[in-house]
Amino acid sequence: MSFIGKWFGKEAPVTRQLTQPMDLRVGDMVTLDDSFALPPQLRGQQFRVEAINTYEYEHSQEPEFVLKGNSGDAVYMGLEQDDETWLAFSIKLHRSQVEALFDLDAFAEIFDEPGKATLRTLPLTDATEPYAQWLADEYHQVTFAQFGYFHRQDYRHGKPSQFMENNPGDAFEAYELLDDDESRAVDIEVYQDGDTDVLLTLYRPLSDICEYWPGE
Repeated sequence: MSFIGKWFGKEAPVTRQLTQPMDLRVGDMVTLDDSFALPPQLRGQQFRVEAINTYEYEHSQEPEFVLKGNSGDAVYMGLEQDDETWLAFSIKLHRSQVEALFDLDAFAEIFDEPGKATLRTLPLTDATEPYAQWLADEYHQVTFAQFGYFHRQDYRHGKPSQFMENNPGDAFEAYELLDDDESRAVDIEVYQDGDTDVLLTLYRPLSDICEYWPGE
């Protein structure tokens, strides 16, 4: 701040520093790398954070960043914590897309105990080619009916409570299948009202976000 600014009590505006995905807020923007390792839906794209949701499990809670780009289609971004942190990009599939990508009889085995299903991707067609980089040839089930709650609120700085009358969260069971190198997944969420979300997930390094743009 200049001497004159100090003299008249004026402070220079503080620009929020944004360098990691956990600090994103609604209205912030990110630009992804233009590497050909990313599928076309992500490669070099700029996204705005439209909403931040929370998945609550027995021993953890995880934020979900809803991203929107020029196409208008939502991309869901989570953070996978292991020995290091990874980006988890997901896109939702319609039932017709699930039918085009997987054998439905094999898909149904995911919901049978003991939860050790193997799922193979069907040969790609012109209609399913856009999903090529999201897909693995084969997946093995690693999660069976994990219970959780989905909250349409950001709880990174607080803990959701199932005793809240206005927003107790939507209860669901989670199923997950991973490929051999754990870089791609099929995630399934089955809600109590019968609604089922099927997502293709791609795990990528944090460096795939090459630019952050704080919102107002």
